[in-house]
Amino acid sequence: MTQPEKRKQPGYYPGFSTLSQQHSWDEATRRTVLQRMTHTREIRFFTSQEIPIITAVFDHVLPQSDRDPQYRIPIVPMVDERLYTNRIDGYRYEEMPPDQEAYRLGIAAIDEMARSIHDAPFVELAPLRQDELLRTLHDAKPQAAHSTWERMPVHRFWMLLVQDAAQVYYAHPYAWDEIGFGGPAYPRAYMRLERGEAEPWEVKEQRYEWQAPADSVSDRYELVGGHDEHRATPGQGGTH
Repeated sequence: MTQPEKRKQPGYYPGFSTLSQQHSWDEATRRTVLQRMTHTREIRFFTSQEIPIITAVFDHVLPQSDRDPQYRIPIVPMVDERLYTNRIDGYRYEEMPPDQEAYRLGIAAIDEMARSIHDAPFVELAPLRQDELLRTLHDAKPQAAHSTWERMPVHRFWMLLVQDAAQVYYAHPYAWDEIGFGGPAYPRAYMRLERGEAEPWEVKEQRYEWQAPADSVSDRYELVGGHDEHRATPGQGGTH
């Protein structure tokens, strides 16, 4: 398998554009979606010290290395806005602090882990070292900053990162193009609801395969539960 070149639109639906269907949306929907494309959000929650760390973390949680830089989806500003405005899911796990505190603790712990294990800040580590460190959070086996992980469960913090990254990414029209999603169904609605048939405006799926970069822990195989299985791990690679 080969890694594709950086492109405006990764994914299996080359040439598809969700925004080409905006004429079928009502005005409120169109305004909301287009704002995600044009509105630049000021960073108001994360500190200047936290921004490079959390940016590097999200670059591993949901990599965009196969996208041209100008077409990458801004994850950090959207998460920052959620935290600054205190927009939450309406519940919180008993053992977890509020999301804002969880991010402050987690970011500091990640940097502390890097300094403890590698004697360097997290942002100065090579991508593979960053991947390996974040994998210990994914596996709920952190190797340092234990006082922080005694204050909140590491697996809950990891899922908070993954959930925020995924929600922001897949709310953006660029991600809709990538997965072939036709966008809001109101008021036009979808017509072909049976047998997986495509709508007239959709394009055919064109699959390809590629290898994760060598400087990531993606695509590594391990013996899991007595079987040679592929472990899902954070990394710069994956399938799009």
